[in-house]
Amino acid sequence: QVHLVESGGGLVQAGDSLRLSCVASGRPFRSVAMGWFRQAPGKEREIVAAINWSGVDRYYADSVKGRFTISRDNAKNTVYLQMNSLKSEDTAVYYCAAKVDYGLRTRGPHEYDYWGQGTQVTVSS
Repeated sequence: QVHLVESGGGLVQAGDSLRLSCVASGRPFRSVAMGWFRQAPGKEREIVAAINWSGVDRYYADSVKGRFTISRDNAKNTVYLQMNSLKSEDTAVYYCAAKVDYGLRTRGPHEYDYWGQGTQVTVSS
C-alpha cells in the first residue's frame, strides 16, 4: 500500500510558476514509479509527467514539454512537479500517482495503482 498526499496548488496568473509536491508513505519509495496527472472539468484524466525509481528516466506530455519538470527526492519520499510559464489551459486538478515498479510508466492512469487526493491548479489569463 502507498499513501500519497499532494500540496502546492493554488490560483496564479498566466506566466507564473507553481511547484507541486507529493509525499509518499507505506513502502520503500525507491521501489515506486511516480506520475503526475491532471483532470480538467469535462475531460478525461491525462498524464502530465512520469519518472522512474531513480529519477534518471522522465516523460512529459507534449503540452507541457519545456515548461514543466518532474523530479524526486528519494530521501524525502517526495516527487515534485515544477510548473513554469503556466497557461489557462493548465487549469485542472492535479494528481500524483504511484506504481510499484522500477520502470517508467507513461501510457495512462490505468497503469497506476495508488492515487493522491488531488490539488487544484487554477491559472487566470
